[in-house]
Amino acid sequence: MNAVKGQRAPARFPVLAALIVAAALMVLPFLVVALNAVKSPADYSAHGPLSLPEGIHLDGLRDFWQRVDFGRKLFNSALISGSVAVLAALLSVLNAYAIGIGRVRGRPWVLAFFVLANMLPQEALVYPVYYLSKQVGLYDTRLSVIVVFTVIQSAFGTYLLSSVLGAFPREVIEAARIDGATKWQVLWRVVVPVSRPTIGVLLVFFFIWTWNEFLLPLVMLISNDNQTVSVALGVLQGQRLMDATMTNAAALLGVLPAFCFFLIFQRTLTRGIAMGAVK
Repeated sequence: MNAVKGQRAPARFPVLAALIVAAALMVLPFLVVALNAVKSPADYSAHGPLSLPEGIHLDGLRDFWQRVDFGRKLFNSALISGSVAVLAALLSVLNAYAIGIGRVRGRPWVLAFFVLANMLPQEALVYPVYYLSKQVGLYDTRLSVIVVFTVIQSAFGTYLLSSVLGAFPREVIEAARIDGATKWQVLWRVVVPVSRPTIGVLLVFFFIWTWNEFLLPLVMLISNDNQTVSVALGVLQGQRLMDATMTNAAALLGVLPAFCFFLIFQRTLTRGIAMGAVK
């Protein structure tokens, strides 16, 4: 047994080395952005982007925060992304329960429709969504973006959860029904607790995906009070009002909240993926 372990150990070193190199390559851009965000414009001009800062200068971070009212943009992004994550996960659970466990007629065609909805480019949705929001009076409101992205994200969530719930043990559901549980009780007391890791994965993905969205929020949110972080970054960059240090400060502030959210829920994400692999 020890001989087998001794033979396997050297074989793991190349894999471990490759993972370390890949991790370093992924972390390096964030490190460069963070270093340049705390440089002064003179320091950046004199030594370039790859040098260590001579001191900690927060002027770029402070100026960007005040110029775009970043606190307001941060609140808008958190509100929209959080609402979309919760509502899309809820809608995905309800749809998948009907498709995966309810065994609706034409199940393959319904799933094919959701796959097709996932493949549809957002550019094709811009004009219909813009026109419809104008007609119903939701244009330039956060609610319009929440509704649109809830539908978009729930298409993927429905497809994924339908595959998971399609393999749900029928014996467990039948036992719950014999005990007198209604369909709603089966859903919330049996199916949802068992599927909680997968739902947690969807919540994390939906939040990060919505946070990074740019095109539809750019079209739908034109007022400064309703814009998200990604839109504020793009608009200010397009106006060419930022130097290199402020650009890096903007990039750092834009990615940091989503990165912190991912770190907080990393264990949930890992647990959900691992349980999906075991199943």
